[in-house]
Amino acid sequence: MEFLRTVATYDFLANAMLAAILSGIACGIVGTYVTSRRMVFLSGGITHASFGGIGIAYHFGLNPIAGAMVFAILSALGIEWAGARGKIREDSAIGIIWSVGMAVGLLFIFATPGYAPNLMSFLFGDILTVNDSNIIALAVLVAVLLVVMVLFGRQVIYSAFDREYARSQGVPADAILAVMTVLTSVAIVLSIRIVGIVLLISLLSIPPAIAACFTKSYVRIATLASVFAMAGNVIGIYLAYKMNLPVGATTIILLAIALFIVKLLTLSSNRRRGLAKS
Repeated sequence: MEFLRTVATYDFLANAMLAAILSGIACGIVGTYVTSRRMVFLSGGITHASFGGIGIAYHFGLNPIAGAMVFAILSALGIEWAGARGKIREDSAIGIIWSVGMAVGLLFIFATPGYAPNLMSFLFGDILTVNDSNIIALAVLVAVLLVVMVLFGRQVIYSAFDREYARSQGVPADAILAVMTVLTSVAIVLSIRIVGIVLLISLLSIPPAIAACFTKSYVRIATLASVFAMAGNVIGIYLAYKMNLPVGATTIILLAIALFIVKLLTLSSNRRRGLAKS
């Protein structure tokens, strides 16, 4: 009750809770898409490449999140284009974009006159710095993701699992994958404040991994992953508040422990069923 009263009293905590819920939904949907394509590495590449946009924006006195957004979208579309055209393997493109983005960011920050900015909130997250504009952007993103999944969910699933088959069925797979890539980039950048560039890949991959222990349905995995991501974010804030810990790290460790426990229970249950059949 004390924690709830504190959340109701202070706007920055209320914003943090709203951001935790909205980013949980976004990361659950996007994380399921990325893991289904077996391209979790893609999300890591986009996340780290966005640091280049942050560095460029700082250098020219612009909004760092806007810079990260532009850089992330262009990087993601570049990776998709290279992979679709066969110009370069997707894993190679991701690795190149990953390292080049970080290098560009560091160079521009180093070249910025005066005191170098504190980038810890971008690298490891600082959910308490989320403001009203961040909440609105996350809410719009969640609405768009839900609309896309309701109206085009089947086409997204076809394209994610087998691009060539989707094309053969008349599905505009390239366009759908491009849209999902842009939405993935937006979700990644808007969630940087939650857990940071370094830890964000875990928020995208762990909740779907937990959900996959309970069901094999894409829609159910996306739904459960959103629930687990939201729960991880909210409980992470609560534990960080009570124990004076960093929110991002607490959230990721909490989700990792949950995945470990669920996997153990699943293995134990499967072993018992196997013994019963024999």
